[in-house]
Amino acid sequence: MSTSSTQSRRVHSRLNSLQLDGQLSRDGSRARKRQVSHAEAYSYALRVALLAHLLQPRSRRIQHVPAPQTRMHRSSTSINDLMRDFSIVRDSRSTRFPHGFVGELKRRLEGILLGRERRQEYQDALVKRTFATFFNDLADPGFKKRMEKDRRVEDLVLIFFSRATSELQKGKDPTDDSWKLMVDRHVALFVRIVILVLKAHDWSRDRPELTNRLATLESKLLKHDQDLTDAAKLGNASSSTTIEVVAPVSYDVEDMPLAQAVGRIFGLTNTQVQSDIDKNKTTWTEKAALQDLKAYQMYLNLNTKKTLRSEDFDLEDAYEVWRKAEGPDLSQMMLAIVQANPELAKATSPGALPQFQPSSSSPQSPSSDMTRTPLDAFENASSYVIDQPVDLSNLSLTDGTSEPQDDGKHPFTYIPPEPRTFYRFILAQVLSYDLKELPQSPEPSSANSTQGLLSKQSTELLNEICLRWRIPRFSRVVLFLDVVREKFVDGEIGLEMLEKAFNFVKEPFSDNKRSSVILTSVLLDRDKWTVADLALIQHILRALHDALLRELYEVMRHCYEPKPPSPGPILFLLDTHIYSDSSFPKSEEDLDAFGEQLSQGLREHAKEVYGTLLDKEVPKDQSSWEFYHVIQLGKAVMKLADRVQKRYRNSPEIMGVNPLSIFVETVLPLYAEDARDLTTRVIQVAQERGEEVAIEDGFDLYKELVGVRRIHTDALPGVPFAFHIEDLLANFVWRWINMTDEKLLGWIEEAVKQDSFQVRTDSPNQIPNEEQRHSVSVIDIFRSFNQTVNEVAQLEWDDDVQYAKFMTALAKSIGVGLSKYCDLLEDKFNREMDRLTPEQEAAANQTRQEKWMQMAKDAWNNKEKIEPFQFFPESFVKLNNVEFALQQLDKLEHEMNVDACAEVIQRHTPPAAMKRQRINNFVFSIKIVEGEDLKACDINGLSDPYVVLGDEFQKRLAKTRVIYQTLNPRWDETVDVTTQGPLNIIATIWDWDTLGKHDYVGRTSLKLDPSHFRDFLPKEFWLDLDTQGRLLLRVSMEGERDDIQFYFGKSFRTLKRTEGDMTRRITDKLSAYIHHCLSRRALRSLLSRGINMSAVSNYFSRIRPASSMMQAPTAADVTNALKPLFTYFDDNFAIMNETLTRPAMIMVMTRLWKEVLVTIESLLVPPLSDKPSQQHPLTQQELDIVYKWLELLFDFFNAADEETGEANGVPTDMLKSPKYHDIQSLNFFYFETTENLVRESERMANATLQRQQQAQRSRASAPALLASPAFGGPTGLMGVTSTRRSKSIMLSRNLGTMRKAKEEKRREAQAEPNDDMILRILRMRPEAERYLKDRSRQKERLAAAAAAQLIVQQSLLSGGGRMIGSLPRR
Repeated sequence: MSTSSTQSRRVHSRLNSLQLDGQLSRDGSRARKRQVSHAEAYSYALRVALLAHLLQPRSRRIQHVPAPQTRMHRSSTSINDLMRDFSIVRDSRSTRFPHGFVGELKRRLEGILLGRERRQEYQDALVKRTFATFFNDLADPGFKKRMEKDRRVEDLVLIFFSRATSELQKGKDPTDDSWKLMVDRHVALFVRIVILVLKAHDWSRDRPELTNRLATLESKLLKHDQDLTDAAKLGNASSSTTIEVVAPVSYDVEDMPLAQAVGRIFGLTNTQVQSDIDKNKTTWTEKAALQDLKAYQMYLNLNTKKTLRSEDFDLEDAYEVWRKAEGPDLSQMMLAIVQANPELAKATSPGALPQFQPSSSSPQSPSSDMTRTPLDAFENASSYVIDQPVDLSNLSLTDGTSEPQDDGKHPFTYIPPEPRTFYRFILAQVLSYDLKELPQSPEPSSANSTQGLLSKQSTELLNEICLRWRIPRFSRVVLFLDVVREKFVDGEIGLEMLEKAFNFVKEPFSDNKRSSVILTSVLLDRDKWTVADLALIQHILRALHDALLRELYEVMRHCYEPKPPSPGPILFLLDTHIYSDSSFPKSEEDLDAFGEQLSQGLREHAKEVYGTLLDKEVPKDQSSWEFYHVIQLGKAVMKLADRVQKRYRNSPEIMGVNPLSIFVETVLPLYAEDARDLTTRVIQVAQERGEEVAIEDGFDLYKELVGVRRIHTDALPGVPFAFHIEDLLANFVWRWINMTDEKLLGWIEEAVKQDSFQVRTDSPNQIPNEEQRHSVSVIDIFRSFNQTVNEVAQLEWDDDVQYAKFMTALAKSIGVGLSKYCDLLEDKFNREMDRLTPEQEAAANQTRQEKWMQMAKDAWNNKEKIEPFQFFPESFVKLNNVEFALQQLDKLEHEMNVDACAEVIQRHTPPAAMKRQRINNFVFSIKIVEGEDLKACDINGLSDPYVVLGDEFQKRLAKTRVIYQTLNPRWDETVDVTTQGPLNIIATIWDWDTLGKHDYVGRTSLKLDPSHFRDFLPKEFWLDLDTQGRLLLRVSMEGERDDIQFYFGKSFRTLKRTEGDMTRRITDKLSAYIHHCLSRRALRSLLSRGINMSAVSNYFSRIRPASSMMQAPTAADVTNALKPLFTYFDDNFAIMNETLTRPAMIMVMTRLWKEVLVTIESLLVPPLSDKPSQQHPLTQQELDIVYKWLELLFDFFNAADEETGEANGVPTDMLKSPKYHDIQSLNFFYFETTENLVRESERMANATLQRQQQAQRSRASAPALLASPAFGGPTGLMGVTSTRRSKSIMLSRNLGTMRKAKEEKRREAQAEPNDDMILRILRMRPEAERYLKDRSRQKERLAAAAAAQLIVQQSLLSGGGRMIGSLPRR
């Protein structure tokens, strides 16, 4: 047999089930076999208390006696007699002083010599002198080493005796032997200091025999001592003196603290206790105690039922260990009784006790302050200590007594019939009393008490009882825990006291480390326990486990309350003291059952708590329900969940149960259902009343519900939320978007109205930086846009399709707002740019005759100077605003994640629905390109034309800028027209006059039919005017789509067109002077400077060659011819640079450069047409001058740094545009013969045709998504379809796509040279008229064939069905 676990299985039967409804058994198996009466327990406890009093050291008292009349001559006690007790046990370890003792003794003696010792007897100078003599010897290293080697205390005493004798007899009369008494006194003081050193370092507990013998030696040395100090003070022989005598034994209860404690514990007065003591003091004696020990020893040897037997232990070895430990303890107890009452030694037969000479009192004892008894070493413990062994090999307790006869009488006086049962009863009484009295007691509990459970006196009493009744240590622990278990189950103590009890039995407080180790070993080594204790400890652990689980269940039932009790102490007790105990039969089935019951209880409690929250937050009257109530209920639930999470964050699971998970699993579905019903009812009631719930309330409710759903999803991943929040509350977002649409235009109008369009500098003279060059209106507008978008984004809408639709609607609103803003800006900008100059205002007041006279005078004086236009800073700020709006719109496009929104909508739209999707609105982009051979309306043979575009309902759609003094104007302005079906547009050209009405030039019309543009490719139309000339329009169509990319593209295109129109208006103010400086008249003027009088006189003579008549202008002349233009540019650029931002400045300069290129191009060749031109080609000299001007202008606009070469103006890549390369290419063909030009044109046309055919074959073999209409190809001449489309809305949806499309256009233009420039040169060759017409018809046929083939391909790619106007997805 064997281990404690085996014993546990043999004794313990496991609980079948765990009940938490109060039906668990609270009655443990009792340790007693009989009922213990109150009186019996009191009687035996009182006996032990009296015996403890009888065994206490006798007190001493001071007695006055008459002084001797004659001089005393008495020798001291022989030192050999005094040291005889030490020689008896000379080789015993217990009589040797411990290691390190000599050093501590030396420090203590040093304190005496330095006056640090507080005891009065060591303050005498003579004592210090004697101790100093011995201290000198002790300071010798050799002496100290020898003492530490032998460690015999008698050597120290003898040496001190020798030094004291030598020191005290100095100067004494040889006949005077009184000094010998002083030697005894000084040696006694030395022995006393030795005892104090042993006690101070707790060495007295390990060496009780040494301490006892030193105390006996001290008493003998003080036997004949007198108060020499007082005698010296009195100074005469007739004076009285005092002696210290041993007081007789007192039977007064007032002198018995333990007896008083017994009375208090059992509810008796001191009088009653005194009466019981007086009645039984003759029976309850030391002799009876000694007899009990002898009888117990005999019963132990005979293995009778009066003591523990081998049958009481599971292992025979355990019994033998216990039995062997009892012998030394009994011997030491007997010795203590004999020491306390030496008379008992006389009654003991020789050999029964060791050789021991008891001390007796003498009427001539010294004073009390120098007295000590052998038991003083145990003043902090009970009357007897069993922790230390004793060397009593000569002690025999059998005394030849034979085996007693069992006559039915109880053989013991102090030991009750069933010590274990009686001890448990008394322990319960003591614990009940102390638990009641300790809180009122101001005296703190002793270190030897059970850490607040028992008082000091109670602890001493229990120790005495266990000692006298021979209760084993493990039985004390088990019985103590059993009583604590009973008190805890009955509710008399709480968790704190229970933990203290466990800590006490596991980590007992003791000054004696060896004792603590022994006790801990006994507790852990349960193989040495009795069977009854093993069974009882199992029952205790089971009962406490059940009680703690009940307590835990009740505590966890309150876990959802605001301030619930913590389960930590209970769990700590279970883990530390129950589950970790090897004697506890842990059952996983029982724990699982408890976890299930706890989970069910928590679910019920969670429902109750939610019901309370529902009643608190939601009123009973349904008509008064609001979203606020749903929000508050959700916040209350979330707050409680958060509190539960924080409360159990360190230990999420309690006994396998997660309170937070149970709360979420139980409450959140309930809240979700209630929130759905409450929300639906609130909306229904509002509709019945004809009201609307506030949008802010809907947003707040959504945020709260989403938070709840997020936790619901995390906690219950497989359980869907009770309803789709977004479907229920999406209407609030749409209402908010519609409300924003209604207010948006008003916001924009108010922002423009309040804006002064000034740079935002701190002082008027401050130069603004780049961030200060736009005004506040554009900032306010985009702040409104961002707030609008953020309001929806901050909702964190959890339905991607709905969110994408919200963003699409907002993109449409933003587009409408930006369009309005652009219209307002352009209106203000145009009014500022169309204002009259001072000269024009003066001319307005002239009569018609005065006007003719002024014109004739200007012509005669050749007045050519043109003053710079006085631009307003406000105009440039408006252009800056547009440029800033483009940047902000691009940021907003990225923040809204436009591409992702479009992709989400496309992904969730079924393909069948996309095919059936019809386009109801169509956006026609009409570009008014140029006019040709217009009617002259001014007296100079030219006109100042502009175009007004209207519809068939006489609604004005657009108006172009005025192009001054030309019959072949080029406007390049675009307007968008939205229609749901065919629409006739009418283009009317007017001649602008400063004064009076504008003159009519001509009119034409065009029908915009969506069915004619089903290929969604741009088409060009040459429209003949009803008077003279024709107008070129380039028309493209796009289906208006409810698509976020489309709306952003439209907004970007609106801003870019506004920016382009403003830039064009600015450059138009400068273009007149550009045309003046870069004209054929300027060329003729430059060349006429080389004509002299000789050349004029011989003008008609054909003799001299032409070279002698003309002198070519120098390079300086060519450069100086442009100086007025450069000065004009510098003046205007200086004005612009003060206000325009760097990008806007580059944009204006780039536009001016384009105007320069167009002007130079018009000098070289006429516009592209199929008709011959009246324009004559330039001479070689004129051509060289023009290209020199182009070079000078390039350097001026590039403004490269001479040192670094870095461009400070327009970048080189922007200056070298396709038109610049076309002009450069003219130099190669300009003077070629007509035949060569026609041949080169045909070659280029064939090469272009082959590239187009190859591209068409590539598109035909490409996948469907890649075979959409291509953007690119040459532009037709008359009403033909172009295969190029570079400015669609979808390609303008952000700045990135716009830059990409522009760069692609540039690369394609450079990679695909065409014969347009050659055809323009051929217009100046009359012999090429027929080729021009043939070439025009060829282009028309090729373009028509390409368009027809593209339509067929689109039809095939769409499934071969009929085209219904659906847009291809890009």
